Amino acid sequence: MKTIRTFQVITGIVLVGITMQACTDGKGANTTIPKTTDPVYVKVMTPRVTQGSTVIKTSGQVTTEDETTLGFKTGGVVSSITVKEGDHIHKGQRLASLDLTEINAGVAQTRHALEKAKRDLQRVSNLYHDSVATLEQWQNAQTAVDVANEQYHAAVFNRSYSEITAAHDGYVLQKFVNPGQVLGVGDPVLKVNGGAKGQWILKVGVSDKQWAAISLRDKATVSIDAFPGKTCEAFVLRKSETSDPRTGAFTIELQLVHENIRLASGMFGSADIHAGTVRQAWAVPYEAVLDADGNSGFLFITRDDKTAEKYPVTIDTFDGDSIHLSTAAPQGAVIISGSAYLTDKTPIIIRK
Repeated sequence: MKTIRTFQVITGIVLVGITMQACTDGKGANTTIPKTTDPVYVKVMTPRVTQGSTVIKTSGQVTTEDETTLGFKTGGVVSSITVKEGDHIHKGQRLASLDLTEINAGVAQTRHALEKAKRDLQRVSNLYHDSVATLEQWQNAQTAVDVANEQYHAAVFNRSYSEITAAHDGYVLQKFVNPGQVLGVGDPVLKVNGGAKGQWILKVGVSDKQWAAISLRDKATVSIDAFPGKTCEAFVLRKSETSDPRTGAFTIELQLVHENIRLASGMFGSADIHAGTVRQAWAVPYEAVLDADGNSGFLFITRDDKTAEKYPVTIDTFDGDSIHLSTAAPQGAVIISGSAYLTDKTPIIIRK
């Protein structure tokens, strides 16, 4: 019995040892983990430094510079909405109006008040000339006429804004109300834009570092999801001076030019912005960078083709295949395969 237990213990130790000496790779094949004193087989590349502008990839929605939400100057009951969403509108076209019954009554009241103030002024003027009324009474009557006159003109002005007309050619993007609905002052009624003028922009969000790298008039290439395979040129029209409090991103507005497609507000698009700052850039395969945290990480290099050296780097961008680094390129070769088995000063053998 004792012999059997001893054999089981020895067998277990042997199995653990075998397990510690081997593992399986991603394809299921067994690979031997090198000992810390054994050289590690690696592949290397020579970093290629290029001069060029930073390409910033971002995305956003298509809109126009003059997209506007329209409302009435006064509150009241909606009488009519003469357009629907998607309609093409023309400058000066009536889009919506309020019921004027109550509004006209208010105008009439101010007109009657003005007429009474004028009559009162006339009576006080006659009494003043006969030395019955005082100068103060005459001045007060004159002021009452002036106040009533301003109130009347304000009522007439408000009535003129009890209907909404198009300020320019464009399209109706959204309708918020229907006839018979009671509105307050400034409640949204319609959202329109100047899309008929063809001045489309793409609003995108960028980080603070990207915002700092972008300059006005920088060029960009825009792709619209609704039209695969087609692109249009653009340039940076405007940069926001503050970040969005909800997302923390800064807004960049790209003016689209030479577009050969019919756009609509709200379409989703992606952009490659060619930031004007010219700098040195180099890239490595994403698997070469280890322990990436934010924009920092490290990779391994070799200066003598015999030992690995840990090299801290700063990550700039990632394009899906390669990581672009803003750290100065090292004097030596970058290890791009076998890095997972390396520590600082590990001996290496370079695979050809």
